[in-house]
Amino acid sequence: MNRSDFGDDFIWGVSTAAYQIEGAHNLFGKGESIWDHFVNKRGRILNNDKGNISCDFYNRFEGDLALMRAMNISNFRFSISWSRIFPDGTGRPNQMGVDFYNRLIDQCLELNIQPWITLYHWDLPLALENLGGWTNRDIVFWFGQYVSFCISAFGDRVKNWMVLNEPMVFTGAGYFLGVHAPGKKGLSNFLAATHHAALCQAEGGRIIKSLRNDLSVGTTFSCSYIQPCSNKEKDVQAAKRIDTLLNRTFIEPLLGLGYPSQDLKAIRRIENFMKADDENRLKFDMDFIGIQNYTQEIVSHSYFTPFLKAKIIKANERNVERTSMNWEVYPESIYQMLKKFSLYEGIKKLIVTENGAAFKDEVMHGEIHDTQRKEYLQKYITEVLRAKQDGINVQGYFVWSFTDNFEWAEGFLPRFGLVHIDYNSQKRIIKDSGKWYKSFLKIN
Repeated sequence: MNRSDFGDDFIWGVSTAAYQIEGAHNLFGKGESIWDHFVNKRGRILNNDKGNISCDFYNRFEGDLALMRAMNISNFRFSISWSRIFPDGTGRPNQMGVDFYNRLIDQCLELNIQPWITLYHWDLPLALENLGGWTNRDIVFWFGQYVSFCISAFGDRVKNWMVLNEPMVFTGAGYFLGVHAPGKKGLSNFLAATHHAALCQAEGGRIIKSLRNDLSVGTTFSCSYIQPCSNKEKDVQAAKRIDTLLNRTFIEPLLGLGYPSQDLKAIRRIENFMKADDENRLKFDMDFIGIQNYTQEIVSHSYFTPFLKAKIIKANERNVERTSMNWEVYPESIYQMLKKFSLYEGIKKLIVTENGAAFKDEVMHGEIHDTQRKEYLQKYITEVLRAKQDGINVQGYFVWSFTDNFEWAEGFLPRFGLVHIDYNSQKRIIKDSGKWYKSFLKIN
């Protein structure tokens, strides 16, 4: 497998997110986000880690971009911190925050690195969460203001935009299970947040195109290949319900198909939060869809799981190869998800906007021989090539992640980076996986 097998126009890059790398959490005019607040609740984050400094990307971005350029990486996906632009979520923008992203964008372009911006990667301003956050329908208006400002400020130089990052994760983990910020629980919170996020993904797309029709607009979805643990009908149906929840809830209303409530009865209650004409407002014709896949999930029927009557059998219970996140290494999953999304008529093109693996790293004589991560990337990228050769319109691939970073509730323990970070000294070391990616991307 060589880069040339994918064609000259295939997009290669790396992905990051603001809260996970930036640091400077309360400096230079930035307001508090739900993650700044959540990490201070004892017991919520592994080892009580905080992303206050993390990779210190805010102060070190020039060196990191130079490293990126030296690794032959020419596309950089990052997110904007909403509360760095609007400390209170709305109102007057923070000029120091605007200036930071201007410097970052300009430096990318100077190094011939194309910036790909995610508008929302989970760090809602706390001031808006105090008004209900994603459970408050007013967020469609707040988000619209934020999107409009970002496109007006940066759209002259940034050509590729993503509206939301993995809405199923930030609504499910943040508003149903309570394991991510803001830590809310319950079906009502989840369904309200889900509907308002679904409205925002379409509204964000409309606003971007209305302001600048020349921009490329997409949004990203987490997805896992779902299989039943047996051929028994109850397990098959349980897997179908999990697949509906995880893989269909957000893409189908966006495509004008409505919520898939016929296959998951609990979603029917989302109608309680819908208003006249919402079915039309949920629709938007994206230029691309971002697929974010890491693994497959094996599902069994469960009498004891409310709403779903299904449970995911964890990888460590199945004696399979797995990552530090306890996710099975199953390369075919990315092929299957590209295939699944390609069957929707309304999707123009697909880009893998995240894929990667966390494994334990050891620094030996100033080097990191991360063979497992390197092989993981090689096997998954081979499956992306298989999809492309099968006629699936996949046009790009971004590794998660460029550097090690703050991995949400898992703190600093899981390391996903192509580049190792010593969080005490902030020293960067390119891992063997990063060296392989550099070599793979080199154009002869």
